[in-house]
Amino acid sequence: DHGASVVGWGQNSPDFSHVNLHFVKCDVSDAASVESAIHWTLQTVASIDFLVNNAGFGYFSPIESFDIAQFERMMDVNVKGTFLVTRATVPQLKKQGGGHIVNISSIAGKVGMPQGEGYNASKFAVSGLTDCLFQELRKDGIKVTTVFPGSTATHFFDGIPGFVANDKMLDPDELAYSIVHVLDTSPNYLIREIEIRPLNSK
Repeated sequence: DHGASVVGWGQNSPDFSHVNLHFVKCDVSDAASVESAIHWTLQTVASIDFLVNNAGFGYFSPIESFDIAQFERMMDVNVKGTFLVTRATVPQLKKQGGGHIVNISSIAGKVGMPQGEGYNASKFAVSGLTDCLFQELRKDGIKVTTVFPGSTATHFFDGIPGFVANDKMLDPDELAYSIVHVLDTSPNYLIREIEIRPLNSK
């Protein structure tokens, strides 16, 4: 809606369309898939001005019965995926002389929670990775921002027993506009971190 051409990468096609939206199937945890997606993207759009790493999922369980495969998959998607996509995109941003990377962490990247050993660990890792990127890439004119959202009313909760998205959670559209504001800043103005929470949660 703000005139940007958006290239979405994901395993499932979005259930909506827009004249400015392009989609490529990609498993962000797989290096070959990411390389294919970046190649397709650079053939589709003229430049990459913004990268938003938003792929992720959560699995919660008592530690003694925590499914190891789920733990490993969270690390693959939430952490390795952010690493691989950023690694593939940075050369283009440097070539252009700048850009902006936004990594979506979570309040779970700041504060632990019971049964969140895997999800919390992955989001703390995203926060650390993002801080390293900020330190490394600022000299190249590349902005790096970490977003720490609280509970947001999305499909994230669909597969988590005992959790249901509700109207006390953050509105995903409003959260998206907050991220657009972070991106819509002058070259020397960086919002390094942004924490967003519901005022009153259930």
